[in-house]
Amino acid sequence: MAAVLLSEAEKVYVMHGVQDDLRIDGRGCEDYRHIEIETDVVSNTSGSARVKIGHTGVLVGVKAEMGAPKLERPKEGFLEFFVDCSANATPEFEGRGGEDLGTEIANTLYRVFDNGSSLDLTALCITPREHCWILFVDVLLLECGGNLFDAISIAVKAALHNTRIPKVRVLEDEEGSKEIELSDDPYDCIRLNVESVPCIITLSKIGYRHVVDATSQEEACCMASLLVSVTGKGTITCFRKIGGGSLDPASIFEMLETGKRVGNALHVSLQTTLEKEESLGKKREKVGFLG
Repeated sequence: MAAVLLSEAEKVYVMHGVQDDLRIDGRGCEDYRHIEIETDVVSNTSGSARVKIGHTGVLVGVKAEMGAPKLERPKEGFLEFFVDCSANATPEFEGRGGEDLGTEIANTLYRVFDNGSSLDLTALCITPREHCWILFVDVLLLECGGNLFDAISIAVKAALHNTRIPKVRVLEDEEGSKEIELSDDPYDCIRLNVESVPCIITLSKIGYRHVVDATSQEEACCMASLLVSVTGKGTITCFRKIGGGSLDPASIFEMLETGKRVGNALHVSLQTTLEKEESLGKKREKVGFLG
């Protein structure tokens, strides 16, 4: 994460504000910054989205390619994640710094999607044990201004919502050999149901309280954060601690409850925005939400 150097006096100022539920940019502890979202932004992909939260910018592209199902899941397709931490986003991403963070984010995304309820992966199966769709999800970090995980998870969900996969017909001849025929009609496609796809809510512990959507200055005052993966129905699919500090059990319980509450509101706004964004079509303007 991009580190910001603050003096002790600045840290005290930030922490005192958080204690009084008044952060340096005027938000309360459970408020997000304005989120800007745009879908269908990269032409040669099956689906794409760009998300901007404050000074954090993320671009996600999804490409559907045909491949063989995994042996342990012969009737399902699967997702592959790749995260590129561009050195343009922050000088700290030069060399191994960006590579390590990219691996950490990709591993977190695998954990978030590693359950049968996030996406119906059977819809990606073409012929069991032989052919399926593999969704390659490429994440590019454009700018870092705090709260990377939330921005990435929102962008991934938006890009999956925007994804269109061609419909396939499997033709079998008398000898039993199969031929796969892809529809070339752009409207004859499979759309993914992303209703159960979770979003990550990062709760950062500052002093005795915790905040959502921490800025890079607030992250500099935070000893430990909890990443909570929450579905639209408020179900927590996984959580993990990041940072060198410790969290006591009472704090973790409070943070999980906040994550559920904030996650629910985030999903409602995101779903409304994605539907609005799609209905506006190509003539749309950039749509913001949770402003």
